[in-house]
Amino acid sequence: MKVPFTWKVTGWFMIGWSAEYEVGDVKALKYFGEDLAAYRDESGDLHVLEAHCKHLGAHIGHGGKVVDDCIECPFHGWRWNGAGSNTYIPYQPDKPNRGLRLRSYPVKEQYGCIFMWHHPTGSEPQWELPDIFGKFPQFETDPDAYYRPYPEFSSRADKIHVHPQIVAENAPDSSHFRYVHGATVTPICLDWEGVDEEWRFVTGWPDVRSDDPDKMALRIHSHYSGLGFAMSAFEGSSNHRLIFACTPVDDEVSDMFYSIWWPKLPGETSDIPPQQVRDKVEKQFLKTVWEDCDIWEYQKYIEHPPLAKVDAKHYMALRKWATRFYEVPPVDSAAANV
Repeated sequence: MKVPFTWKVTGWFMIGWSAEYEVGDVKALKYFGEDLAAYRDESGDLHVLEAHCKHLGAHIGHGGKVVDDCIECPFHGWRWNGAGSNTYIPYQPDKPNRGLRLRSYPVKEQYGCIFMWHHPTGSEPQWELPDIFGKFPQFETDPDAYYRPYPEFSSRADKIHVHPQIVAENAPDSSHFRYVHGATVTPICLDWEGVDEEWRFVTGWPDVRSDDPDKMALRIHSHYSGLGFAMSAFEGSSNHRLIFACTPVDDEVSDMFYSIWWPKLPGETSDIPPQQVRDKVEKQFLKTVWEDCDIWEYQKYIEHPPLAKVDAKHYMALRKWATRFYEVPPVDSAAANV
């Protein structure tokens, strides 16, 4: 998908789930056009570094191993800590190269999900990672009241031809639910506002059993944190929480992540959902979440869309809000200015 804005977006972005990394695990990743190496050190902390060793360029995500709090290059044994500093060279053990540094990316883990801060020039985080259970305090905020999201209630879609802003633009787009998801009721955007790095909105699903047009069977309270992900709390016919995230891989595709926190049955103590709950969530939420990908995969970005009146105001407001996360020009523009 060609878009008139950069894919190197500023913000917090999801890159996986904590359970995918045991102590000592090393994985090769690629996001924002950069080769990365992620590893969990022997203290249990997760780190993400640029992938190519500064010595002779070996990819430390392929064959690297964890030694204490460092990752060791598989080529010549040079070790790099979580801050990206060279700490050890085996054939001159008392003289690491302190002038060399791998780029280190801030990482946070929250309720089983992993987030990485990305800034195109390497600046430190400009806002705190929001807490999904602190965001909507009007509802149940105890994580232990919900089943674990991973692996039963989590899924991902890799290398989808979609930019994070296009995913965010689903927020004001109420009409597509009937045609893409087969909804028999068209949702209504009840409220929306852009507050600093957050886009906050409430979507209502009218109660077709009521003569009152203002009565909602379901309200979805959602906050976008930058363009990386939306956190939502459901109120009404279901009362779960979820994260829906989109992370650019390069200048053409993104990986997408989805996790649900489903309320436990009364008296339940296990974090593992029983089969009847798994079947219900699978049927109602996990099977339909990726239907939009069939549209995004072939969609062309329209910069000045002829929007219907019902959606135009908040649709264009969201696009204006999104511009704050583009601190570098798109690739084509940058090349043209050289």
